[in-house]
Amino acid sequence: MKRMKTLRLLVLGLSALVLNGIDAAACTSFLVGKAASTDGSAFITYNADDYGAFGRLIFYPAAHHAPGTMRRIVDGDTNHNLGEIPEAAETYAVMGNINQYQVAITETTFGGRAELVDTAGTIDYVSLMAIALQRSKTAREAIHVMTSLVQQYGYASSGESFSIADPDEVWIMEMIGKGSGERGAVWVAVRIPDDCISAHANQSRIQQFALDDKENVLYAPDVITFARKKGYFSGEDKDFSFSKAYAPADFSAIRFCETRVWSFFNKWVKGMDKYLDYADGKHIGTAAPMPLYVKPDCKLSVHDLMVSNRDHYEGTPFDITHDAGAGPYEAPYRPTPLTWEYKGKTYFNERPISTQQTAFTVIAQVRSNLPDEIGGVLWFGNDDPNMVAYTPVYCSAQEAPQCYNEPTADGVTFSWKSAFWLCNWVANMVYPRYSQIFPSLEAVRDSLEADFLARQPEVEATALGLYRQQPELARKWLTDYSNSAAQLMMSQWQKLGEYLIVKYNDQVIKPEKNGRFTLTPDGLGTPPERPGFTDEYKEVIVNETGDKYLVP
Repeated sequence: MKRMKTLRLLVLGLSALVLNGIDAAACTSFLVGKAASTDGSAFITYNADDYGAFGRLIFYPAAHHAPGTMRRIVDGDTNHNLGEIPEAAETYAVMGNINQYQVAITETTFGGRAELVDTAGTIDYVSLMAIALQRSKTAREAIHVMTSLVQQYGYASSGESFSIADPDEVWIMEMIGKGSGERGAVWVAVRIPDDCISAHANQSRIQQFALDDKENVLYAPDVITFARKKGYFSGEDKDFSFSKAYAPADFSAIRFCETRVWSFFNKWVKGMDKYLDYADGKHIGTAAPMPLYVKPDCKLSVHDLMVSNRDHYEGTPFDITHDAGAGPYEAPYRPTPLTWEYKGKTYFNERPISTQQTAFTVIAQVRSNLPDEIGGVLWFGNDDPNMVAYTPVYCSAQEAPQCYNEPTADGVTFSWKSAFWLCNWVANMVYPRYSQIFPSLEAVRDSLEADFLARQPEVEATALGLYRQQPELARKWLTDYSNSAAQLMMSQWQKLGEYLIVKYNDQVIKPEKNGRFTLTPDGLGTPPERPGFTDEYKEVIVNETGDKYLVP
């Protein structure tokens, strides 16, 4: 897997992601079938995680192209020009990870066998997603577009898991190349049952699959024979596992990747304790892997997926908030890299779902009971999902909110108009004193999201009325609403940042009453509270230093 060398912008309109072994086990995606949701929506999610990446959300309008028009393909991981392919006669409008027909695609990279990367391939996974969104009206069509393109032009990336959804179907597809000298890719796509949920997080998840279920399982005709030819598999066809053949697991693949899947399942399904031996990464070959999908104990909402994206393994055996690494303020974050050396031994940090290096996070909501213009929503946030408020951006919006695509900002250029930088500014005030400051952020975040979610039925009822008059009126209404929601977040987030610097300046806490900072009778700020360390951390200090700081 390759490390990002410079800032790139995807054709999708989002910052490219990078992976570099266990130090960059990035990205998490959840999948929810329409019968597993509270309102008949299908969902896929995306925490796009990277170390230093900058995220944009860019709108690409629908277009018609003259015969002979060529499309340049640029690798999303290296910015290297891979070549060109003929452009489609017609391309559809795309807003980030969703298009005008409510087709949505997200990914996580599992890497797999390094020798299967085709260095002469023309289409990388980033371009593959973008092209599929611009050429597909259904999830199945997107699968066909993606697999046909790599067969014709070669696949230039390492192993990928894709979440692909439309209002009626949700699919997971896994793909890996065939190495230099052999064009194409081997792949399997499995439809997630409507009443189930699934997930992937940088490790191949498709084990055995039904070879004769053509309605719910699609695969390359040589997916098994190619594995036999390469010496990756020698058993009977019915026992073939895509994951074991093409992405054999090691400790990092399980503990840094599959544990995130376990935590998502564990949040919504009872009995996941039986997979703890698998999820801990220490029982490879003896512990049974988790199923590809499970039926949740309750139906999930948009809000439930927001909560899931913010998970730090709290309350599980992998919880990191109560040991010395959490510091004095019980932070559920650890500095990178994931592994570190001490006195000749290698140790690791947990890698939870929510992490500080997220460039952007999305929840794609798609619905069959509404026109495409209204049914498709990309709930978007520009930073760590725990530290941002998701705002709704409708798939029919005719432009991206400016704060998500501020032209003056990039990975090394700060702008107060950029959601990426404003949200990171606030988050980086919170991280060092997490337990003390985070509740203030959480209150603003949850209030904003509650307002957006509560307003959604009214907004969409208005849009539906306009749609019946003229679809273009609905598109304009939803464009304006998407912009206003993002700007409301920006306004509230700047006020939040200003509040935090005053409230918690210099590691003290200024007292308030009725929402205002209090003053002395002479008009000065009331002397601040100085809470110091918690008793738990005082114990850590005393255990470490003994009587060194004991007052005689």
